[in-house]
Amino acid sequence: MSIRWWPRSIQWQMLAGLLLLESLSIALFVLLITRQQALEISARTHRRLAFETESLAMQAREALLEARPGWIGLSVRMMGDSPAVAQAKVTDAAGNVLFLSYGDISQSPLSPLERAQIPLVPSHASKCFVFAGGRSECVHAIVTGNDLRGFAWVQNDRAWAYEELASIQRDTTVFGTIWIAASCLLVLLMARSIAQPLAVLHHGTRTLMDSPEDTSSFPLPVYVHNEIGDLIEAFNRMVASLAEQRAGLHDTLSLLDSMLAYAPIGLAFFDRNCSIVRVNQAFADMTGIPLPRHLGKTLPELLAQPVAQELETAVLRVFDQNKPVRNLEFNGQGAKPARPWTWLVNTYPVRTTPNEVRWVGVIAIDASERKRGEEALRNSEKLAVTGRLAASIAHEINNPLEAVTNLLFLLRNFAPLEAKALHYVDMLEYEVLRISEITQQTLRFYRQTTLPSRATLGEIVDSVLSLYRGRIGAFNIHVERRYNPRDCLFCLAGEVRQVIANLVANSIDACIPATGCRLLVRAWRSRDWRDPARQGVRFTVADTGSGMAPEVRARIFEPFFTTKEATGTGLGLWLSHEIILKHRGVIHVRTRSKSQADSEKAAGTVFQFFIADSPDLDRETPAP
Repeated sequence: MSIRWWPRSIQWQMLAGLLLLESLSIALFVLLITRQQALEISARTHRRLAFETESLAMQAREALLEARPGWIGLSVRMMGDSPAVAQAKVTDAAGNVLFLSYGDISQSPLSPLERAQIPLVPSHASKCFVFAGGRSECVHAIVTGNDLRGFAWVQNDRAWAYEELASIQRDTTVFGTIWIAASCLLVLLMARSIAQPLAVLHHGTRTLMDSPEDTSSFPLPVYVHNEIGDLIEAFNRMVASLAEQRAGLHDTLSLLDSMLAYAPIGLAFFDRNCSIVRVNQAFADMTGIPLPRHLGKTLPELLAQPVAQELETAVLRVFDQNKPVRNLEFNGQGAKPARPWTWLVNTYPVRTTPNEVRWVGVIAIDASERKRGEEALRNSEKLAVTGRLAASIAHEINNPLEAVTNLLFLLRNFAPLEAKALHYVDMLEYEVLRISEITQQTLRFYRQTTLPSRATLGEIVDSVLSLYRGRIGAFNIHVERRYNPRDCLFCLAGEVRQVIANLVANSIDACIPATGCRLLVRAWRSRDWRDPARQGVRFTVADTGSGMAPEVRARIFEPFFTTKEATGTGLGLWLSHEIILKHRGVIHVRTRSKSQADSEKAAGTVFQFFIADSPDLDRETPAP
């Protein structure tokens, strides 16, 4: 059986509450005044100790100057006889006690805390500190000329310092006791004038609970003319109103409200002005707007165009035709969350009479997750088909490549060629090798077929720019190269070359509509943005082309997303991103489209990615 610790009667509740409140208030007051007085006593104590320590140090210095060390012991004993001083002493510069106000010097060495203060003591001022028990002590250096001769120490008598504080606490406690007693007497007198009419109201409430249909005991008598009397009169009016309006409508409305509030689908009701008259939490979650802000609002105030207009048209159609409109699908871009959404909507009439449509109900189902799942399945299927198609293409390309390789071997070894022609043969063999790597890596989605090795930046970057030399010259693109060709990087050179080739090709495409564009290709030794301990090479491919709109920038690394309707596959940047991630790297993109550019900032795009120079890449790189 639980023990009731709080009284049931309002009279005793008020008394208990007052006792608790005033006890806490007085305790808080005592605490605050005690704290304030303690701070003041501590401040006065430190000032007094500083003065006494300085005085003792001056007396000791004068005794040393007069060559009378016995005066120091006399000064220490006189200082120790002060009622506010617990102990006074003088030590040499090393902290050895020379004179003590009382007790045995050999049994009273400096404590570790006191010794720790010696290096902190200024030459011409006192240093005060506090022990763990609250005792305060000050120390002052004894200096004659420029020589440190020792230190004067004075420790405060804590009991004497806090006698005044104890007196304040006693006086406050006595005052609080008298104040609480007087307040309790006043509350008892006031509580009786409140408890009597409340007892009448309580009796009427119990009567109504026991016999809801019996109103013979009403109206209740009103004895007082204050707020409690007004409450009794309001209670009488409420009972009369309930007797007139009692019906079973309340249960039905409660049931409908519960269904509306907890339905897992969005529900909204509109009047003929297309203003919302009722909405549930699920619909508010779908719009991303708090539920109270929906009431009285129209669809254009809640949703973006053209979704608001289309849904409003459907609602008006139900009012006009008096029949539901089903299986509507709406797509839009929401703010919470900031991603595309899809709603499946059905509208239906709500009639108050058989021939009158008073409201139109809207049932909205959020099908965004299902839509995204279907899109993911389609992309997975596209990737699978692309992989199978790419595998067959790679197989077909390898056959003519093998023939070209054999012809180059015959041309090199069995045909007399000049040195310049042999150089072109070397370049052709290198590009044929690149084609072979691309067929085995890019078209098979970066499947690793070779081991990483150390390659120079010149070998990686120069080969890409040589490949696009024709297009660069044809479109009058100015190329700036900023890298040391002899710098090395341990990586999968073919894949890194493929990334740069994709970025350079995109920059050239962005520069085609304009004239006199600039293409910057830069590489330098750097560190990882996320982990400065990792060293590697940072690559930059920047152009002053047309740039990208924000909505395009948000999707550039998605597979099959492309803005080149006729020629793009949507795999270049996605594959480049995957290669960088496989190298444990990171890529950043900054862009400004022509619509965002101004007189000071031109349009263009900057791709910057980091590749770690890690000899353990072959062990770090996961298997395909």
